Formats: sequence, C-alpha cells, structure tokens
Amino acid sequence: MVSCRASQKGVALLMVLWVLMLLTVIVGEFCFTMRTRVNITRNFKESTQAYYIAVAGLNKAIEQIIRQEFMPQRIVAVDTDSEDELEPEWRINTNIAPVAFGSGSYEVWIENISGRININLADKPLLQTMLSGFDLEESEKDIIADSILDWRDADRNHRLNGAEDDYYQSLPEPYDSKDDDFDSVEELLLVRGMTPEVFYQGFENFVTVYPKMKKRGLRKKSKKKEFDYNKLNANAIPAEMWAVLPGMTEELTSEIIAYRAEKDFNTLSDVQRLLGAEVYRGLSRYLTLETTSYYRVSSTGKIHGSRISEGVTALIQISKQIREKFQILEWVDEIPIQKRFKGISVS
Repeated sequence: MVSCRASQKGVALLMVLWVLMLLTVIVGEFCFTMRTRVNITRNFKESTQAYYIAVAGLNKAIEQIIRQEFMPQRIVAVDTDSEDELEPEWRINTNIAPVAFGSGSYEVWIENISGRININLADKPLLQTMLSGFDLEESEKDIIADSILDWRDADRNHRLNGAEDDYYQSLPEPYDSKDDDFDSVEELLLVRGMTPEVFYQGFENFVTVYPKMKKRGLRKKSKKKEFDYNKLNANAIPAEMWAVLPGMTEELTSEIIAYRAEKDFNTLSDVQRLLGAEVYRGLSRYLTLETTSYYRVSSTGKIHGSRISEGVTALIQISKQIREKFQILEWVDEIPIQKRFKGISVS
C-alpha cells in the first residue's frame, strides 16, 4: 500500500515537472514572439522616420539648388537654432556633410547631369571614347556607337556598323528599332552590341537620357545658352569616366579626385595646370564648366542610435519657365547601390 502511494506521488511529481516544462516553453515562446513583434514595430517606426528624414533632405537640396541657380553669389542660411549660422553653397558631385534633422540626420549627394553622356544627343566620337574603358575590340565599339545613333534617329537606314529593323527582326525574339529618343538608359540593352556585362559594369553610370531631343524645341525659345552635349562638365565627371579619357592615368585621376574634394574648377585653365599641357590638349575637346538644368539628388536618412537607413533619389529639372521653379522627372524610393559617382570625392 505504501509502495503504491509512493508510486502515485512519483507520477504526480513527474506530471507537475512536465507541466512546468510545458509552461516554460509556452512562456518562452510568448516572450520571443512579443520581443520579435516589438522589434518589428520599432524597425518599422525607425524606417518610416528615416524615410521622411531622407525626403526632408531631398527637399532641402532642391531648395538649395534653386537658390544657387538663381542667386549664385548669395550665401544660404541653414535651418538651425541660430539664425546667424550660415553655410556656403552645396557643391555638386562631392561630399556634403550630414545635416541634423529631428531624431536623426540626412546626407545628400547632388549630381549635375552635365557629367554624363546624353545618349540622345552625343556624337559618335564621344560615345566611342567612353567605350574605350571597357574590354572591347575597336569593331565592337563601332557597332555599339553606330547602333545607338541608329536607334535614336528617325530614319530606317542603318550606318556602316549600325542596325535597324532588318537586324532586330532577325533575332530569336524580334522587335523593331525605336527610331526615337531613348526614354531610359536600360533601353541600351536592346541596342545591337550592348551586352549586360558592359552595361552593368559601369556604362549605365556614364549616361543619361535627359534632355530628350523632342523637348529641345521648347528650350530654343529661351535665351539661355544651349549646353554642348558633346562635352562633359569637369566638376561633374565621375572618377570612372576621368579614367577612360585620353591620356589619363590612375595618378592623374587621383589628383582630380583630391582637388574636387576641396573645391571646384573655376576655369579650364585650372584643369590644364593640374593635368599638364600635353594631357589637357588631348582631352580638352570633351571638357566644359557649363552645367545643365538637370540634377539627380540622392538623400539618405538615418536615426540616431539605429543602424536603419532609408533613402530617396529624384531627377529634377530647374527652370524659371516652370511655375514652381523645379519639376520632378523621376522618383525612386531608394538610394543607388553605389552612391552615384561618389568616387569623385557616387538611375
């Protein structure tokens, strides 16, 4: 009888232990779930805050660009607690110090499109020069350059190394030559000779589609001097593009980057002094200090004490002809994988 009672107590104790273990597992799982949900909620909150901080940075950059475009000699005040605190203009294609905003800060990168090749307007020599930085035969460069020109022109006649409908219709998945402006740089992947390797290994970062030819007629009414789209702005050329220009070396490219980290080129003579007369003579035909009215702005928002960051990128046009003085042409809720052209200090 005693042995039976002892056995029953042992079973009861064992059941109590199992119940305690089960409750421990349930409580542990509940705590883990709640902690996960709290983390998700916090991350969502911080992500949302970081995103709108980035938007604030982009709007501030647009404001600064407009002021500098229309009042270039003035120094612009910063939104701080001190009304007397001032800062110089935000320079294009170079690092701008992070700016505190709310519970975090934003960091802005302003690129003027004058440092990119306009594939709707550039001529064959400039296109070939930029292709020289890739592992291509001369015949392959000719094919790509001529095919770009054929893709954007209105006629059906192909150049010596180009392509029109007869070529594209012969492909396994046929399509027509566009015979109009490029609407996006990704269209280059449809052009004869352009491979994903060349495009994604850097050429996409060398080019732009703005402005488009069909919009040039609107600008002819303006008295503002027309930008020469067969030239590149020395203050806006990325390091990768400097490296492929005639006569450029790694050492000279590094000197350009170091110079631009401190200040802009004010005259082309500044460029000549830095590169030397011989190198400058070989690439001067490609250089200018003129800017276009098109800017690409990337803004990254961060929260203090958090590793979360969010970003926005917008392509904008600045013009007195526009009622608000600017127009957003593209908007992407992210920052580029490599901050565009930041190498020179990086759609």
